[in-house]
Amino acid sequence: MLVSSSRITRAREMVTKTEETLLNQLENQVDNGGGGTWEYLCLIRNLKVRRSEKVLKHGSSILNDQKKRSALGPDEWTLNEQVAIAAMDCQCLGVAQSCIKALQTKFPGSKRVGRLEALLLEAKGLWGEAEEAYASLLEDNPLDQAIHKRRVAISKALGKPSIAIELLNKYLELFMADHDAWRELAELYLSLQMYKQAAFCYEELILSQPTVPLYHLAYAEVLYTIGGVENIISARKYYAATVDLTGGKNTRALLGICLCASAIAQLSKGRNKEDKDATAAPELHSLAAAAVEKEYKQKAPDKLQLISSALRILKT
Repeated sequence: MLVSSSRITRAREMVTKTEETLLNQLENQVDNGGGGTWEYLCLIRNLKVRRSEKVLKHGSSILNDQKKRSALGPDEWTLNEQVAIAAMDCQCLGVAQSCIKALQTKFPGSKRVGRLEALLLEAKGLWGEAEEAYASLLEDNPLDQAIHKRRVAISKALGKPSIAIELLNKYLELFMADHDAWRELAELYLSLQMYKQAAFCYEELILSQPTVPLYHLAYAEVLYTIGGVENIISARKYYAATVDLTGGKNTRALLGICLCASAIAQLSKGRNKEDKDATAAPELHSLAAAAVEKEYKQKAPDKLQLISSALRILKT
């Protein structure tokens, strides 16, 4: 399988339920011989979803049929590119090579085709040659985001997170508004237990997208992991923000509040009783614990006794 550059290569917007329903309907129609193959492949491309096996199967069926291929007109080359990427993802390198060769003949010297050639080197596990190819392409176009991200993917595939971090930091100097890159960088820092650096990444994400609960939750967990009264008090605030942004439906954040409240109670012994941040812990703990028990009672009643016991221990 072609190495994925994880979240930094995914679509900027999540696929909606309506789009997903339409995609699944078209997929069933095509799989059952009901037509609409080209429309299905176009939808996959437009939504930027990963259905490599389907693209390889149905895209190849068009490319291998001269009549169907000719009917596409200029879109034939778009399909060649789409099938080439899907074939590399499925390790059908012969099919990928064939598609890329057709594109090389049609567009000699194309930088876009050059990216596909470098991807093929990746798929073959020729990491050094792929890196050289990407470096050469970046000399011609230093602002090619896709190539920057592929270099990060190679570093991750080789088990070199420090180099991936260095490359991502350089990338973010050019494209600082790329939320997916900030999130990827945060996760790389976490993999190396560099929690303060990861916290900075989540701060950037919260500043740019303050209504995304996932970022508040991740930031809260990093602060809780760092520890210390002040950090845990801050963590509790961001857990609470996650609960607020999700309409009280995030069980992980509710449990986080319980953990923070317990930790604050232990760490605040002997502190000023007028410290409102510290004394608010018992009340928040009770509210969050009640919400968690209610959630478990509705969705996992067989686990209710276990979670209730754990919550009681946190209160002691």
